[in-house]
Amino acid sequence: MKYDFDTSRNRRGSYSLKWDVPEGELPMWVADMDFCTAPEIQEAICKRAKHGIYGYTIVPEEWYQAYKGWWEKVHHFQIEKEWLLFCTGVIPAISIAVKNLTEPGDKVLIQTPVYNGFFHAVTDHGRKIAENPLRYDSGRYEMDFPLLEQQLSDPGTTMMVLCNPHNPVGIIWNRETLKKVGELCKKHHVILLSDEIHCDLTAPGLEYIPFASVSETCKEISITAVAPTKSFNLAGIKTAAVFVPDKAMYRKMKKGLWADGAGEPNVFAVDAAAAAFTKGGLWLEELRQYLQENKQYVVEFLKNELPQITVVSTEATYLLWLDCRSLSVSSRRLAAFLRKEAKLYLMDGSVYGGNGDGFLRINIACPKELVMEGIKRLKKGVKEYGSGKNT
Repeated sequence: MKYDFDTSRNRRGSYSLKWDVPEGELPMWVADMDFCTAPEIQEAICKRAKHGIYGYTIVPEEWYQAYKGWWEKVHHFQIEKEWLLFCTGVIPAISIAVKNLTEPGDKVLIQTPVYNGFFHAVTDHGRKIAENPLRYDSGRYEMDFPLLEQQLSDPGTTMMVLCNPHNPVGIIWNRETLKKVGELCKKHHVILLSDEIHCDLTAPGLEYIPFASVSETCKEISITAVAPTKSFNLAGIKTAAVFVPDKAMYRKMKKGLWADGAGEPNVFAVDAAAAAFTKGGLWLEELRQYLQENKQYVVEFLKNELPQITVVSTEATYLLWLDCRSLSVSSRRLAAFLRKEAKLYLMDGSVYGGNGDGFLRINIACPKELVMEGIKRLKKGVKEYGSGKNT
Protein backbone atom coordinates (compact mmCIF):
# COMPACT_ATOMS: atom_id res chain seq x y z
CA MET A 1 0.00 0.00 0.00
CA LYS A 2 1.12 3.55 -0.70
CA TYR A 3 -0.50 4.89 2.45
CA ASP A 4 0.16 3.95 6.07
CA PHE A 5 -2.83 2.72 8.08
CA ASP A 6 -0.84 0.60 10.53
CA THR A 7 0.88 3.28 12.58
CA SER A 8 -0.92 4.09 15.81
CA ARG A 9 -1.05 7.76 16.75
CA ASN A 10 -1.69 9.03 20.24
CA ARG A 11 -4.88 11.12 20.23
CA ARG A 12 -5.00 11.75 23.95
CA GLY A 13 -4.52 15.39 24.81
CA SER A 14 -5.89 16.52 21.43
CA TYR A 15 -9.40 17.29 22.73
CA SER A 16 -10.64 14.16 20.98
CA LEU A 17 -14.21 13.25 21.88
CA LYS A 18 -13.43 9.62 21.17
CA TRP A 19 -10.28 9.43 23.28
CA ASP A 20 -11.35 11.62 26.19
CA VAL A 21 -11.63 8.48 28.32
CA PRO A 22 -9.77 7.12 31.36
CA GLU A 23 -6.21 5.87 30.87
CA GLY A 24 -6.11 2.22 29.84
CA GLU A 25 -9.56 2.28 28.24
CA LEU A 26 -9.85 1.42 24.55
CA PRO A 27 -12.56 3.51 22.84
CA MET A 28 -14.21 1.83 19.85
CA TRP A 29 -17.52 3.65 20.07
CA VAL A 30 -18.06 6.98 18.27
CA ALA A 31 -17.79 7.04 14.46
CA ASP A 32 -14.47 8.64 13.71
CA MET A 33 -11.31 6.93 12.51
CA ASP A 34 -7.91 6.59 14.15
CA PHE A 35 -6.16 7.23 10.84
CA CYS A 36 -4.65 10.48 9.65
CA THR A 37 -6.60 11.83 6.72
CA ALA A 38 -5.13 11.62 3.23
CA PRO A 39 -1.81 13.51 2.88
CA GLU A 40 -3.29 15.39 -0.07
CA ILE A 41 -6.01 16.77 2.22
CA GLN A 42 -3.51 17.61 4.94
CA GLU A 43 -1.49 19.54 2.38
CA ALA A 44 -4.53 21.57 1.30
CA ILE A 45 -5.42 22.40 4.90
CA CYS A 46 -1.83 23.34 5.77
CA LYS A 47 -1.57 25.53 2.70
CA ARG A 48 -4.68 27.41 3.76
CA ALA A 49 -3.45 27.65 7.36
CA LYS A 50 -0.12 29.14 6.27
CA HIS A 51 -1.94 32.02 4.59
CA GLY A 52 -2.41 33.42 8.07
CA ILE A 53 -5.69 35.27 7.53
CA TYR A 54 -8.83 33.37 8.49
CA GLY A 55 -11.71 35.57 7.45
CA TYR A 56 -15.19 34.77 6.19
CA THR A 57 -15.20 32.18 3.42
CA ILE A 58 -17.34 31.87 0.30
CA VAL A 59 -18.34 28.68 -1.50
CA PRO A 60 -16.34 28.83 -4.76
CA GLU A 61 -16.87 27.08 -8.06
CA GLU A 62 -14.17 24.54 -7.14
CA TRP A 63 -16.35 23.21 -4.32
CA TYR A 64 -19.33 22.62 -6.64
CA GLN A 65 -17.16 20.96 -9.26
CA ALA A 66 -15.54 18.68 -6.67
CA TYR A 67 -18.92 17.28 -5.57
CA LYS A 68 -20.26 17.07 -9.11
CA GLY A 69 -17.14 15.35 -10.40
CA TRP A 70 -16.95 12.81 -7.58
CA TRP A 71 -20.59 11.75 -7.80
CA GLU A 72 -20.45 11.46 -11.57
CA LYS A 73 -17.16 9.54 -11.65
CA VAL A 74 -17.56 7.35 -8.56
CA HIS A 75 -21.32 7.03 -8.12
CA HIS A 76 -22.48 7.43 -11.74
CA PHE A 77 -24.94 10.19 -10.93
CA GLN A 78 -24.96 13.70 -12.31
CA ILE A 79 -25.67 16.35 -9.68
CA GLU A 80 -26.59 19.81 -10.96
CA LYS A 81 -24.87 22.81 -9.44
CA GLU A 82 -28.29 24.39 -8.87
CA TRP A 83 -29.17 21.56 -6.47
CA LEU A 84 -26.13 21.93 -4.19
CA LEU A 85 -25.97 23.77 -0.89
CA PHE A 86 -23.09 23.88 1.59
CA CYS A 87 -23.91 22.93 5.17
CA THR A 88 -21.85 22.32 8.27
CA GLY A 89 -22.97 18.74 8.77
CA VAL A 90 -25.47 16.03 7.93
CA ILE A 91 -27.28 16.17 11.27
CA PRO A 92 -27.68 19.98 11.03
CA ALA A 93 -29.08 19.40 7.53
CA ILE A 94 -31.61 16.87 8.82
CA SER A 95 -32.54 19.13 11.71
CA ILE A 96 -33.06 22.10 9.40
CA ALA A 97 -35.09 20.03 6.94
CA VAL A 98 -37.37 18.86 9.76
CA LYS A 99 -37.73 22.41 11.06
CA ASN A 100 -38.47 24.02 7.69
CA LEU A 101 -40.32 21.33 5.73
CA THR A 102 -42.62 19.89 8.40
CA GLU A 103 -44.95 21.40 10.98
CA PRO A 104 -44.95 21.08 14.79
CA GLY A 105 -46.73 17.88 15.75
CA ASP A 106 -45.99 16.16 12.42
CA LYS A 107 -44.55 12.66 12.39
CA VAL A 108 -41.16 11.92 10.87
CA LEU A 109 -40.56 8.27 10.02
CA ILE A 110 -37.20 6.65 10.80
CA GLN A 111 -36.20 3.02 10.34
CA THR A 112 -34.73 1.51 13.46
CA PRO A 113 -32.23 0.48 14.64
CA VAL A 114 -30.66 3.64 13.28
CA TYR A 115 -28.13 6.33 14.18
CA ASN A 116 -29.40 7.91 17.39
CA GLY A 117 -28.81 11.48 16.19
CA PHE A 118 -31.94 11.13 14.05
CA PHE A 119 -34.14 11.02 17.14
CA HIS A 120 -32.92 14.37 18.47
CA ALA A 121 -33.11 16.03 15.05
CA VAL A 122 -36.83 15.24 15.07
CA THR A 123 -37.98 15.61 18.68
CA ASP A 124 -35.97 18.75 19.43
CA HIS A 125 -38.23 20.61 16.99
CA GLY A 126 -41.52 19.40 18.45
CA ARG A 127 -42.09 16.70 15.86
CA LYS A 128 -42.94 13.08 16.66
CA ILE A 129 -41.03 9.93 15.78
CA ALA A 130 -42.81 7.34 13.67
CA GLU A 131 -40.60 4.34 14.30
CA ASN A 132 -40.55 1.84 11.45
CA PRO A 133 -38.52 -1.16 12.69
CA LEU A 134 -36.49 -3.04 10.13
CA ARG A 135 -37.11 -6.78 9.91
CA TYR A 136 -34.25 -8.98 11.06
CA ASP A 137 -34.22 -12.50 9.70
CA SER A 138 -31.43 -15.05 9.22
CA GLY A 139 -28.77 -12.51 10.07
CA ARG A 140 -29.94 -9.82 7.65
CA TYR A 141 -32.13 -6.74 7.79
CA GLU A 142 -34.80 -5.76 5.30
CA MET A 143 -37.61 -3.23 5.15
CA ASP A 144 -41.10 -4.14 6.34
CA PHE A 145 -43.02 -2.69 3.39
CA PRO A 146 -46.58 -3.43 4.59
CA LEU A 147 -45.87 -1.60 7.85
CA LEU A 148 -43.98 1.13 6.01
CA GLU A 149 -46.92 1.88 3.73
CA GLN A 150 -49.32 1.82 6.65
CA GLN A 151 -47.24 4.42 8.47
CA LEU A 152 -46.59 6.58 5.40
CA SER A 153 -50.32 6.65 4.67
CA ASP A 154 -50.93 8.34 8.02
CA PRO A 155 -51.75 11.99 7.17
CA GLY A 156 -49.63 13.03 10.14
CA THR A 157 -46.47 11.55 8.60
CA THR A 158 -44.89 14.20 6.39
CA MET A 159 -41.23 13.19 6.18
CA MET A 160 -39.14 10.01 6.11
CA VAL A 161 -35.44 9.93 6.95
CA LEU A 162 -33.59 7.17 5.12
CA CYS A 163 -30.09 5.97 6.06
CA ASN A 164 -28.34 4.86 2.85
CA PRO A 165 -26.08 2.90 3.46
CA HIS A 166 -27.53 2.10 6.84
CA ASN A 167 -25.83 2.89 10.15
CA PRO A 168 -25.50 0.79 12.28
CA VAL A 169 -26.54 -2.38 10.44
CA GLY A 170 -24.11 -1.90 7.53
CA ILE A 171 -26.47 -2.68 4.66
CA ILE A 172 -26.43 -1.10 1.19
CA TRP A 173 -30.02 -0.67 0.04
CA ASN A 174 -30.57 -2.06 -3.46
CA ARG A 175 -32.23 -0.24 -6.37
CA GLU A 176 -35.51 -2.15 -6.11
CA THR A 177 -35.89 -1.30 -2.43
CA LEU A 178 -35.10 2.37 -2.97
CA LYS A 179 -37.48 2.59 -5.92
CA LYS A 180 -40.31 1.12 -3.86
CA VAL A 181 -39.62 3.54 -1.00
CA GLY A 182 -39.73 6.46 -3.43
CA GLU A 183 -43.01 5.33 -4.93
CA LEU A 184 -44.63 4.95 -1.50
CA CYS A 185 -43.43 8.38 -0.38
CA LYS A 186 -44.71 9.96 -3.59
CA LYS A 187 -48.06 8.18 -3.25
CA HIS A 188 -48.57 9.44 0.29
CA HIS A 189 -47.06 12.93 -0.18
CA VAL A 190 -44.09 12.32 2.11
CA ILE A 191 -40.74 14.10 1.69
CA LEU A 192 -37.74 11.74 1.74
CA LEU A 193 -34.48 12.89 3.30
CA SER A 194 -31.62 10.49 2.55
CA ASP A 195 -28.57 10.50 4.82
CA GLU A 196 -25.80 9.18 2.56
CA ILE A 197 -22.76 10.13 4.65
CA HIS A 198 -21.40 6.55 4.62
CA CYS A 199 -21.77 6.16 0.85
CA ASP A 200 -18.04 5.98 0.08
CA LEU A 201 -17.31 3.40 2.79
CA THR A 202 -18.58 0.35 0.96
CA ALA A 203 -16.67 -2.92 0.85
CA PRO A 204 -14.29 -3.28 -2.12
CA GLY A 205 -16.26 -4.28 -5.19
CA LEU A 206 -19.56 -2.95 -3.84
CA GLU A 207 -21.24 0.35 -4.74
CA TYR A 208 -24.03 2.29 -3.13
CA ILE A 209 -26.93 3.71 -5.13
CA PRO A 210 -27.81 7.39 -4.58
CA PHE A 211 -31.51 7.54 -3.75
CA ALA A 212 -32.11 10.44 -6.11
CA SER A 213 -30.56 8.50 -9.01
CA VAL A 214 -33.12 5.68 -8.94
CA SER A 215 -36.00 7.42 -10.73
CA GLU A 216 -37.54 10.79 -11.49
CA THR A 217 -39.92 10.18 -8.61
CA CYS A 218 -37.08 9.58 -6.17
CA LYS A 219 -35.32 12.69 -7.43
CA GLU A 220 -38.29 15.05 -7.15
CA ILE A 221 -39.36 14.08 -3.61
CA SER A 222 -35.92 13.96 -2.02
CA ILE A 223 -33.25 15.88 -0.20
CA THR A 224 -29.87 14.14 0.05
CA ALA A 225 -27.25 14.90 2.69
CA VAL A 226 -23.64 13.96 1.88
CA ALA A 227 -20.14 14.75 3.16
CA PRO A 228 -16.48 13.75 2.95
CA THR A 229 -16.23 13.70 6.73
CA LYS A 230 -16.79 10.01 7.47
CA SER A 231 -14.83 8.70 4.48
CA PHE A 232 -11.81 10.96 4.96
CA ASN A 233 -11.94 11.45 8.76
CA LEU A 234 -12.79 15.14 8.63
CA ALA A 235 -15.65 15.34 11.14
CA GLY A 236 -14.05 18.18 13.09
CA ILE A 237 -13.80 20.33 9.96
CA LYS A 238 -17.61 20.57 9.79
CA THR A 239 -18.07 20.32 6.05
CA ALA A 240 -21.00 18.73 4.22
CA ALA A 241 -23.55 19.36 1.48
CA VAL A 242 -27.15 18.76 0.54
CA PHE A 243 -28.49 18.40 -2.96
CA VAL A 244 -32.13 19.29 -3.52
CA PRO A 245 -33.51 18.90 -7.07
CA ASP A 246 -36.95 20.37 -6.26
CA LYS A 247 -36.79 24.16 -6.51
CA ALA A 248 -39.32 24.88 -3.78
CA MET A 249 -37.60 22.58 -1.27
CA TYR A 250 -34.23 23.99 -2.35
CA ARG A 251 -35.35 27.52 -1.46
CA LYS A 252 -36.65 26.42 1.94
CA MET A 253 -33.45 24.52 2.72
CA LYS A 254 -31.26 27.44 1.64
CA LYS A 255 -33.22 29.85 3.81
CA GLY A 256 -33.17 27.44 6.76
CA LEU A 257 -29.43 26.76 6.52
CA TRP A 258 -28.60 30.44 6.59
CA ALA A 259 -31.14 31.25 9.30
CA ASP A 260 -29.60 28.61 11.57
CA GLY A 261 -26.00 29.58 10.80
CA ALA A 262 -25.24 26.28 9.07
CA GLY A 263 -24.80 27.57 5.52
CA GLU A 264 -21.45 29.34 5.82
CA PRO A 265 -18.18 27.37 5.62
CA ASN A 266 -15.35 27.76 8.08
CA VAL A 267 -11.99 28.67 6.63
CA PHE A 268 -10.88 25.05 6.03
CA ALA A 269 -14.19 23.47 5.02
CA VAL A 270 -14.03 24.20 1.29
CA ASP A 271 -10.36 23.32 0.80
CA ALA A 272 -10.67 20.05 2.72
CA ALA A 273 -13.75 18.87 0.81
CA ALA A 274 -12.38 19.86 -2.59
CA ALA A 275 -9.07 18.10 -1.91
CA ALA A 276 -10.87 14.96 -0.71
CA PHE A 277 -13.02 14.64 -3.82
CA THR A 278 -10.35 15.63 -6.35
CA LYS A 279 -7.19 14.08 -4.86
CA GLY A 280 -8.26 11.50 -2.28
CA GLY A 281 -9.42 8.65 -4.50
CA LEU A 282 -6.41 6.34 -4.14
CA TRP A 283 -6.20 6.91 -0.39
CA LEU A 284 -9.87 5.99 -0.04
CA GLU A 285 -9.45 2.90 -2.20
CA GLU A 286 -6.65 1.65 0.05
CA LEU A 287 -8.62 2.58 3.18
CA ARG A 288 -11.58 0.48 2.05
CA GLN A 289 -9.31 -2.51 1.53
CA TYR A 290 -7.74 -2.04 4.95
CA LEU A 291 -11.13 -1.74 6.62
CA GLN A 292 -12.29 -4.91 4.90
CA GLU A 293 -9.28 -6.77 6.25
CA ASN A 294 -10.11 -5.52 9.74
CA LYS A 295 -13.71 -6.65 9.31
CA GLN A 296 -12.66 -10.09 8.14
CA TYR A 297 -10.33 -10.43 11.11
CA VAL A 298 -13.24 -9.73 13.46
CA VAL A 299 -15.57 -12.10 11.61
CA GLU A 300 -13.06 -14.96 11.73
CA PHE A 301 -12.07 -14.32 15.33
CA LEU A 302 -15.65 -14.39 16.52
CA LYS A 303 -16.40 -17.49 14.48
CA ASN A 304 -13.47 -19.37 16.02
CA GLU A 305 -13.12 -17.84 19.48
CA LEU A 306 -16.46 -16.30 20.40
CA PRO A 307 -19.22 -17.97 18.35
CA GLN A 308 -21.93 -16.61 20.68
CA ILE A 309 -21.49 -13.27 18.88
CA THR A 310 -21.91 -12.80 15.12
CA VAL A 311 -21.38 -9.90 12.72
CA VAL A 312 -24.57 -8.86 10.92
CA SER A 313 -23.12 -7.29 7.75
CA THR A 314 -19.84 -6.04 6.31
CA GLU A 315 -21.24 -4.34 3.20
CA ALA A 316 -20.68 -0.73 4.26
CA THR A 317 -19.40 1.65 6.95
CA TYR A 318 -16.52 0.93 9.32
CA LEU A 319 -18.98 0.05 12.07
CA LEU A 320 -19.80 -3.57 12.83
CA TRP A 321 -23.19 -4.51 14.26
CA LEU A 322 -22.66 -7.42 16.61
CA ASP A 323 -25.52 -9.80 17.39
CA CYS A 324 -25.06 -10.74 21.06
CA ARG A 325 -28.58 -12.01 21.71
CA SER A 326 -27.46 -15.56 22.46
CA LEU A 327 -25.82 -14.19 25.63
CA SER A 328 -29.34 -13.37 26.92
CA VAL A 329 -28.32 -10.03 28.39
CA SER A 330 -29.35 -6.47 27.67
CA SER A 331 -26.81 -4.67 25.52
CA ARG A 332 -26.83 -1.75 27.95
CA ARG A 333 -25.75 -3.99 30.78
CA LEU A 334 -23.20 -5.82 28.64
CA ALA A 335 -21.69 -2.60 27.27
CA ALA A 336 -21.38 -1.19 30.79
CA PHE A 337 -19.72 -4.38 32.01
CA LEU A 338 -17.25 -4.44 29.10
CA ARG A 339 -16.29 -0.84 29.76
CA LYS A 340 -15.80 -1.36 33.48
CA GLU A 341 -14.15 -4.78 33.52
CA ALA A 342 -12.51 -5.16 30.10
CA LYS A 343 -11.77 -1.46 29.55
CA LEU A 344 -13.47 -1.68 26.15
CA TYR A 345 -15.84 1.13 25.21
CA LEU A 346 -18.48 0.05 22.66
CA MET A 347 -21.89 1.44 21.76
CA ASP A 348 -24.94 -0.10 23.40
CA GLY A 349 -27.32 -1.19 20.64
CA SER A 350 -30.46 -0.17 22.50
CA VAL A 351 -29.78 3.54 21.83
CA TYR A 352 -30.55 2.93 18.15
CA GLY A 353 -34.14 1.81 18.76
CA GLY A 354 -35.91 -1.10 17.07
CA ASN A 355 -34.44 -4.45 18.03
CA GLY A 356 -31.13 -2.82 19.04
CA ASP A 357 -31.18 -4.29 22.52
CA GLY A 358 -29.01 -7.39 22.37
CA PHE A 359 -26.61 -5.84 19.84
CA LEU A 360 -23.39 -3.87 20.18
CA ARG A 361 -21.76 -1.50 17.69
CA ILE A 362 -17.98 -1.52 17.33
CA ASN A 363 -15.79 0.86 15.31
CA ILE A 364 -12.96 -1.00 13.56
CA ALA A 365 -11.50 2.06 11.74
CA CYS A 366 -8.15 1.87 13.50
CA PRO A 367 -4.80 0.13 13.08
CA LYS A 368 -5.00 -3.67 13.12
CA GLU A 369 -3.18 -3.88 16.43
CA LEU A 370 -6.00 -1.94 18.10
CA VAL A 371 -8.65 -4.11 16.43
CA MET A 372 -6.87 -7.21 17.70
CA GLU A 373 -6.62 -5.75 21.19
CA GLY A 374 -10.26 -4.71 21.17
CA ILE A 375 -11.54 -8.12 20.13
CA LYS A 376 -9.29 -9.78 22.70
CA ARG A 377 -10.85 -7.55 25.35
CA LEU A 378 -14.32 -8.41 24.04
CA LYS A 379 -13.62 -12.12 24.43
CA LYS A 380 -12.19 -11.61 27.92
CA GLY A 381 -15.14 -9.47 28.98
CA VAL A 382 -17.77 -11.88 27.70
CA LYS A 383 -16.01 -14.78 29.41
CA GLU A 384 -15.89 -12.90 32.71
CA TYR A 385 -19.51 -11.86 32.37
CA GLY A 386 -20.52 -15.48 31.82
CA SER A 387 -18.49 -16.62 34.81
CA GLY A 388 -20.68 -14.59 37.13
CA LYS A 389 -18.42 -11.59 37.68
CA ASN A 390 -21.33 -9.39 36.65
CA THR A 391 -23.26 -10.19 39.81
